[in-house]
Amino acid sequence: MGHLIVLTTVGNEEQANLLADELVVRRHAACVHVVKVGRTVYRWQGRVFDDNEYLLISKTTDDEYPAVEATIRELSTYELPETLGFKVHRGSAEFLDWITASLDKDAEFSDDIEPR
Repeated sequence: MGHLIVLTTVGNEEQANLLADELVVRRHAACVHVVKVGRTVYRWQGRVFDDNEYLLISKTTDDEYPAVEATIRELSTYELPETLGFKVHRGSAEFLDWITASLDKDAEFSDDIEPR
């Protein structure tokens, strides 16, 4: 089974937290880092925009990528949400096993999110 790092961006902290929570609770990602990246400059529909964004970095598997992408599309407010997946070529066996185990839909896990 291959492992992936998936990147996406959102426009505010509330949406970043919602998306991170849902990806983990739905067991599509083992872990999601939420990073306030600040300024993003981009071209969209013939204009240049300057916004603030949050970057989400998800750890998942090849098998879960379609569900990760679907969840991002479902919950993002962006018309064209960024979804980029990068193959993990090396990593500790224990960590990669943890990613795989965390996505097991049949495993007995609590889906309650511990307080931040």
